[in-house]
Amino acid sequence: MSASDLLQTMYDSPLGTSLAESLYVYPLVEGAHLLSLAFSFGLIVLTDLRLTGFIFKNLPVHILLYQLRPWLIGGFTITFATGILLTFAAGPGLVEAPIFPLKLLFIFFAGLNALWFELKFGRNASEWGSEAVLPAGAQVAGWISLVSWSVVVILGRLIPYLDSGF
Repeated sequence: MSASDLLQTMYDSPLGTSLAESLYVYPLVEGAHLLSLAFSFGLIVLTDLRLTGFIFKNLPVHILLYQLRPWLIGGFTITFATGILLTFAAGPGLVEAPIFPLKLLFIFFAGLNALWFELKFGRNASEWGSEAVLPAGAQVAGWISLVSWSVVVILGRLIPYLDSGF
């Protein structure tokens, strides 16, 4: 099954049809998506700016991660769930625009970066996280995250405005 066929099936499903035709539910889902995106992206920016050494230099990284991680994961979960619902409502037109697959690629890349950071640095942040200047790998992970998630947000906002003629 091609990506276009999968999106068409999602769009033609009762859920996709209901969302696409709803006067109130679709805007509520989109609003929840944008609010949870702003929330989780804002927390990612705070975390990444600490990793890159721009803010909170006196705040140990493990404390910041411990306090923000549940909120960040919660916001991201809502963003992810509402994004899937929006995909049901948008249908196969998403594949025609090169923006959507590119957005998915950057989400994947950002997720790999987060996993790499977590496995390499996050688990033992209490050992190195009190330093003002963090290990180079942690700083690189912060920069990659900032750039990747910024691109995801920009591409996501461009989807409604750019069609396959882009």
